[in-house]
Amino acid sequence: MKIPSIRSIQSQLIFYFTLAILVPAGITTLVGMKLIYDQVITRAETKTISDMNSAREIYRNRIAQIEGITRLTAGRSLIVDALARGDLAFLQTEIRKTLERERLDALTLVDARGIVVARGSNPAVYGDTLVADPLIARVLRTRGTVSGTDIVPHNVLEKESPALAKQATMAVIPTPKAKPRESVVETSGMMLKAAVPLVDATGRFLGVLSGGILLNRNFELVDKINEIVHEHEVYNGRDIGTATIFQGDLRISTNVRNEDGSRAISTLVSDEVADAVLVRGERWVGDAFVVNAWYITAYMPIRDIENRIAGMLYVGILKQPFIDIVWKTLLLFLGIALGGILLVVAVAVLQARRISRPLKTLEGVARLIADGDYTREVTVKAPEEIEHLAGSINQMAKKLEEEKRDLEEWAATLERKVKERTDQIKNIDAQLFRSEKLASLGKLAAGVAHEINNPLTGILTNSSLLLEDLDPGDSRREDVDVIVKETIRCREIVKRLLDFAKQTKPQKRPTNVNDLIDNIILLVRNQTSFRNIDIQRQLAPELPDILADADQMQQVFINIILNAADAMSKGGKLVIRSSLSASGDAIMVSFADTGPGISEENRERIFDPFFTTKEHGTGLGLSISYGIVEQHGGTIRVESTVGQGSIFSVELPVMGADTEGN
Repeated sequence: MKIPSIRSIQSQLIFYFTLAILVPAGITTLVGMKLIYDQVITRAETKTISDMNSAREIYRNRIAQIEGITRLTAGRSLIVDALARGDLAFLQTEIRKTLERERLDALTLVDARGIVVARGSNPAVYGDTLVADPLIARVLRTRGTVSGTDIVPHNVLEKESPALAKQATMAVIPTPKAKPRESVVETSGMMLKAAVPLVDATGRFLGVLSGGILLNRNFELVDKINEIVHEHEVYNGRDIGTATIFQGDLRISTNVRNEDGSRAISTLVSDEVADAVLVRGERWVGDAFVVNAWYITAYMPIRDIENRIAGMLYVGILKQPFIDIVWKTLLLFLGIALGGILLVVAVAVLQARRISRPLKTLEGVARLIADGDYTREVTVKAPEEIEHLAGSINQMAKKLEEEKRDLEEWAATLERKVKERTDQIKNIDAQLFRSEKLASLGKLAAGVAHEINNPLTGILTNSSLLLEDLDPGDSRREDVDVIVKETIRCREIVKRLLDFAKQTKPQKRPTNVNDLIDNIILLVRNQTSFRNIDIQRQLAPELPDILADADQMQQVFINIILNAADAMSKGGKLVIRSSLSASGDAIMVSFADTGPGISEENRERIFDPFFTTKEHGTGLGLSISYGIVEQHGGTIRVESTVGQGSIFSVELPVMGADTEGN
């Protein structure tokens, strides 16, 4: 072969390197594909043989199950005694019940002469002889249990049950590659049967009980084989495994599907398989086109109790998955070869650009550094001078990055400190504003309360006297009663105003917060508003005392607890916690309820005097509580989520932590 003239180094490298990899890659692919195909098919055939062994055991186990059912039934003393005394009515009833309960197709009892005594599936027919039945004949002859496969003639099936005879009748469907059949309709049936002798307590032989299941159009066994052996595995919408039972060369039970999804019964096996299995009695393993797809299959003969071949058991694995594996492997090999070619081309191009590429890389990194990106580090394989230049650029970028990081950290620290100081100033301003507002409102409230209290006293006194003077039936009595009640309510509001205005200096004494909370719970737990509220205490033990006015702190806690009860009018949970702060200089008390929560707009005004969301509230309870806590050198705050509840937290300094001077 004449190689075309190639002048450039880059072209020569690409051409010769590509040629060097294409030839061995092609040879390796062809040889590898042949080896892989042989291995895949061999392993598939091995698995099919293993599946056949499993299917054979499932088939035998089903026969053993029928034998066990028949043996247990024949051993029942009620049936033995009834047969001994000739109670046909009882026997027919019990045999029919047993057949239905154990889901058998046939259960027949004959006497010691082979005369039918009772049929479970057709009780009306009895008195005929079954001495021609091979299983019953052997039991009559040997007095031993026998089980296996039997081909049952149409007339016998008719006597057992016309439905069984109809189930067994199949019109043979002509099948390609199958041996032509003389009969176009199969009327006999293939049954799994067991026959058990019945003997009385003295050992006297009384008769035979025969039970069986018809395999024609019965898909329970093949589906169970598919479930156990192939686990219903599906490939491209088709079951990967199939199982079939043949009566002779006729497919009588299968999970192989036609194109329309129906089961492919009444079709015939190929002539090649029939000759190997049915004629020569051999096991056949190989590829087979089953109905509409290629399978890797295994067939084995099914023999009756006389060792005659009655049919075949078949298992198969869809061949397409294995073919797809071979094709995927081929594509993988081709991909590897293509990758090798591309790699060779890439190496050739890299060699051709060995000098210019490092310089372009350095140029790009220099531009990034100029744009402020100092994190790039360049590494090149090039002549010594270019490598030294790359090292110098890397050192410069690192220095610039360090200086940039220091500046960013300093700026972040400064910003954080400014924010913290700003927040502190805002909190101080808010506290000062609230304290000044409370003091001003206190003075105003005191003046208003004193001015209102005297007229209210007169109104209450005169209205009470007027109420006493009115007759019980007087129509004005109800209106006067309203005046008395509302005047009393106004007096209570005035009293709260006076309490708010006084802000009595607390009489501080060493006080234990946990004891205070326990006393409060004893006071409120039996009130009507707390009947549907679950109060839970989570109090830290051995808390240090606080220096506080116990009565005022009790007023604060009771006010918070009553507000929580009002918020949970339909019931809920109130969790009261106490704990020592992390620094050890304050006691934390929190009240968490499961009420509707407080909106953000209301949270900002909740401690303002006269602000309330209650229909008959005064809006002074939390304002008074705020003032009391403030006089004790503590803080009170609220956290709330709408729809989830609220948490009121009170923080009070422990005794000795800046409290003695207060």
